[in-house]
Amino acid sequence: MTPPLAPARMDAAVLRGPGRLEVASVPVPDVGPHQVLVEVDLCGVCGTDLHMVLDGWGERGSWGGHEWTGRVATVGPEVTRWEPGDAVVGGPAARCGECAACRDGRPSLCAARDTPGIGPEQGAFATYTVAGADELVAVPDGLAPRAAALAEPLAVALHGITVSGVAPGRRALVLGAGPIGALTIAALRALGVDDVACAEPGEARRALARSVGATAVCHPDDLDVPSIAEPGRIVAGAVDAVLECSGRAAAMEAGLAQLVRGGTLVLVGAGMEAPRFDPNRILLNELVVTGAFTYDQGGFERALGLLAAGSLPVDDLLEPEVVPLDGLLDAMRGLAEGRLAGKVLVKP
Repeated sequence: MTPPLAPARMDAAVLRGPGRLEVASVPVPDVGPHQVLVEVDLCGVCGTDLHMVLDGWGERGSWGGHEWTGRVATVGPEVTRWEPGDAVVGGPAARCGECAACRDGRPSLCAARDTPGIGPEQGAFATYTVAGADELVAVPDGLAPRAAALAEPLAVALHGITVSGVAPGRRALVLGAGPIGALTIAALRALGVDDVACAEPGEARRALARSVGATAVCHPDDLDVPSIAEPGRIVAGAVDAVLECSGRAAAMEAGLAQLVRGGTLVLVGAGMEAPRFDPNRILLNELVVTGAFTYDQGGFERALGLLAAGSLPVDDLLEPEVVPLDGLLDAMRGLAEGRLAGKVLVKP
């Protein structure tokens, strides 16, 4: 049943078709015994949201939004951990805790996880959202909502860094300076990696990369990409790890060619176009190509700790203006077109 302290209806940015959003009045979601109703303060726009709305991946009648922060409105009768007024962020989905991946501390690979993007979604591009009590993380005292809203994408960036194995004293290259790429650059610098290059086609995002800590920035066309006839050639300035954050096949292919022998290419950005990798380059140089899906175990707490410590340039990472629900579609188009460089926050 609907929690007694919540209104019966709320506003949500409902998907009506590819490239079509409507701010509509919808029922406030029901809250189960082990769930919490949260009044959304801010919700970030993710690259996946762009695919769902602009590319038509999403299911009509649903609404997205998973990078959110807010305050507990009401709790289910079996919830003892949270109380109304608690400041929280939406955390990782609960995992089984029993499969081999969970026992190995790799919850992103849980055997029982759902397939991403399948089925209807009722996210936080709405006045209220519902989450399991075990799927919330407390916001540290004193951390502003604008910073707290970066917890989810920062946790994604941190997982990519973990998978890459890059550490202080090593060199990294980030491909794409969209929100995840920019967060990856900032997180690498915060973790003590002092040599972080970035390749990005957009002028505004190249400037963003510099402002958040990239030590060298170029256009992707300027990268040296050896031909298939020279699989053993290592380019000048090769790096230990490439974190590909754009989801573009050409960037993935170019990223493989930027590695030292024994280097690692991490695919962080999601895309539909499949790359064509040179197997001889991988074989001769013992390169690792891997993906990074969602979060490290404890990744949200680590992200919030970095944000609370002031370790990241939050103001540079965020677009200055907060967007209302009826401005969400234009903001999505601005991100897709490169008119907006930083993370966009929506205030429902």
